[in-house]
Amino acid sequence: MAQHPSQVAFVTGAGRGIGRAIALALADRKFDLVVNDLAASPDLDETREAIKARGVAVKAVPGDIADLPGQAALVEAAWSAFGRIDCLVNNAGISVKTRGDIFDVSPDSFDRLIGTNLRGPFFLTQAVAKRMTLSPAGGFRSIITISSMNAEAASPDRAEYCISKIGLSMMSKVFALRLAGEGVHAYEVRPGVIRTSMTAVAKERYDRMFAEGFSPIARWGEPEDVGRAVATLASGALAYSTGEVIHVDGGLSISKL
Repeated sequence: MAQHPSQVAFVTGAGRGIGRAIALALADRKFDLVVNDLAASPDLDETREAIKARGVAVKAVPGDIADLPGQAALVEAAWSAFGRIDCLVNNAGISVKTRGDIFDVSPDSFDRLIGTNLRGPFFLTQAVAKRMTLSPAGGFRSIITISSMNAEAASPDRAEYCISKIGLSMMSKVFALRLAGEGVHAYEVRPGVIRTSMTAVAKERYDRMFAEGFSPIARWGEPEDVGRAVATLASGALAYSTGEVIHVDGGLSISKL
């Protein structure tokens, strides 16, 4: 599909890791970028400079997506940066502070995970999608939500994280149904074991598991693997699909005997 020369993508949690890789992959496709991370994140400046080096326009809009009262200003800043958003990438998310027994999950921990990983993205998507439906399309439009293999594979030592991710999966589907008639596609990208600071705490465990063959493609996933998948979807390459789940997990999710 021909791509509009100035398509704009808004990527949350773009300061480092998967979010940065997504932003850079979109920049390689000549998207202009609006990048978001927490205001206290020094990584966002590095992402912005890396995007500039690729010859596309970029605007940083710091903010916490979990802060619902502040979301209106965040969305306004993101939209007004280039006067439109063609692709929203819901990437920002957090992990549990401490892995442990499901019996020990506290309300504070549960609310923290749901607030950032599900509640925040839901209302951010709602706000951006409303604006999309009220604006003329200048190219392929999409909402791409990054979930996790924990949307289908249960980990009792991080129950609230798993619950937030399966919620994101359904969120993507319901927005796909609501927005299809408006010409906006929704996709879920479900990463497996990706080499980031979030998984670094379990590096030795995963190194051993890869060596023992637990994944058909027996290596760590890299943030760039996810970035390329998102950029492909955002380009309109799967224009007759919506509501789809794209696994970027080395085949880990394949059921086998």
